[in-house]
Amino acid sequence: MIKIIITGSNGLLGQSLLALLLGRKDKYEVVGFSRGINKSGRHDFQYVSIDLTNESRLFEELERVKPDVIVNTAAMKQVDQCEKEKYLCEEINVQLVDNLIQFSEKNNVYIVHLSTDFIFDGDKGFYKENDIPSPLNYYGVSKWKAEKKLIESNVNYAILRTILVYGTDVRVSCSNIVLWVKESLESGVKINVVDDQYRMPTLVDSLAEVCQAVIKKRKKGIFNVSSKKLLSVYDIAMEIAEVFNLNKELIFPISTEKLSQFAKRPKITGFDLSKTEKEFQLNFKEFSYDLKRFKQKIT
Repeated sequence: MIKIIITGSNGLLGQSLLALLLGRKDKYEVVGFSRGINKSGRHDFQYVSIDLTNESRLFEELERVKPDVIVNTAAMKQVDQCEKEKYLCEEINVQLVDNLIQFSEKNNVYIVHLSTDFIFDGDKGFYKENDIPSPLNYYGVSKWKAEKKLIESNVNYAILRTILVYGTDVRVSCSNIVLWVKESLESGVKINVVDDQYRMPTLVDSLAEVCQAVIKKRKKGIFNVSSKKLLSVYDIAMEIAEVFNLNKELIFPISTEKLSQFAKRPKITGFDLSKTEKEFQLNFKEFSYDLKRFKQKIT
C-alpha cells in the first residue's frame, strides 16, 4: 500500500488524480491537502483543509500522515496575477516546494511536481527536457525556481512539465481554454483569440495517468507531458468549436500585441515528448483526439 498526499486536491488535476488513484484502493491510500472544503464530491478518502503556506501547520500534517509520495499539484497559475502579486506567487510556487523538499529529504519521500512550458521564452518550440529555461514572466520564473530547488536537492523526484491543462471537475473553481471557448460560444459571446501563440494542450485525464505511471516506476528526472500537435491558440479555439458543433464565426483572431496581456507570454512552446513516451511506454495523441475523448466524458 502506497500512501500518497495530493497537494491542491481541490484543483483540476488534483480531482482527476484523486479519482484515478481511488479506483485502486488495494494499491493506494490517498490524502488530499487543499484550502477550504473538500470540493471533489467524494468522501472515501482523508481530506485535510489547510493553507499550504502555513509552514508550521504543513509540517505538522506531513508528520502526522507520513506519506510515501507527495504529488504537488498546488500552484498559483494565473499568469497575470503572478506578475502583480509576486510575493504571494513566490510563497505558493516556490516556498511550498522548498518546505516539501525539507520534509522529504528527512523522510525519504518521493515528490512528483507539476511544472510548465512557461519556463521557456518561446523562441523555438518543441522543447526537450534538457533545454535551458529562460522565462518571460514571473509565473515562469517561480516555476523554474521550484524546479531548481528539486534538482539541487537530495530528494527522489519527478518534474512533469505540461501545457494548457484542460478538463472539468466537480466544482470548477477556475476556467481553462476548452471550457472558456465552449461556454462563451454556447452563450453566443464573441471572443478574441491570439493567433500568434502556439501550444500543445493537455487533457487532465492524460496528465493524471502519467502521474500514476510515474508513481508506479519512481523514475527520477524531468518529463514532458502534453498532446502531440503544435497549434495556434486560435486554431485550438476553432477545433473546440468544430468538435462541440459551435459557431466558429464568433471566434476572432487577434495578435499578442493587440491583446495587450499584462504579463508576457512565450510565442511558441510545445514539447518533444519522446523521452516520456519511451520511459513509460506511452503514446500521446493529438489535441483533436483528446478533445473528442473529453466530449464523450461530459456528454
